[in-house]
Amino acid sequence: MGKVVTIDGPAASGKTSVSRELARRLNWSWVSTGAFYRGLAYVAHETGTDLDSEKALAELAASNKWHVKMAEENTLVYLGNKEVTENIFQEHVGGIASKISHFPKVREALLKPQRDCENKVNGLVAEGRDCGTVVFPQAQVKIYLTARQENRAERRAKDLGLSFEETVKSQSQRDQQDSSRKAAPMKIPEKALVVDTTELDFQQVVDLIEKHVKSVLN
Repeated sequence: MGKVVTIDGPAASGKTSVSRELARRLNWSWVSTGAFYRGLAYVAHETGTDLDSEKALAELAASNKWHVKMAEENTLVYLGNKEVTENIFQEHVGGIASKISHFPKVREALLKPQRDCENKVNGLVAEGRDCGTVVFPQAQVKIYLTARQENRAERRAKDLGLSFEETVKSQSQRDQQDSSRKAAPMKIPEKALVVDTTELDFQQVVDLIEKHVKSVLN
């Protein structure tokens, strides 16, 4: 098994862009574990699966109706043979993903394919909300990114072309759901380096994390 660096944190804290750039600098593979939940959410919506049925969702999660692939720029989601990655970033899909992630059987069904990503590579940067606590608890380096909520909402609204007010509202709701769920709640992993990105630009954040990773691994 290869080395693993996990980067966790709330929505719009910069996890995706930072983790992707870190993987590029280290020449490692990269995966967004959130893509598994967003992918399942999208597929469930498209197939008319009951979003209140833990059993139905867990069965869909483990089915061959869809699958996820690692790639350099995106964690790709396929419905059948059709790539649907672009669709999983819609705001309503994120809401569904947050809802269904509360189900323990759904999380259990997605855990193996998430962990399998480590077995295919020599080094992996994994980002999400429970990478360092649940998916890869044995990771050599753990990072937790955060930022002021207003700052995160501004980023999200700009990226998705949404109103700032609505973004703050939906983001607050997701933060509450993700932090309070009984199954693998979002929290700071033990021994993680906590990085507040509010006052830092992108390069400063990546430089800081890269330096930390190399100091730990070397």
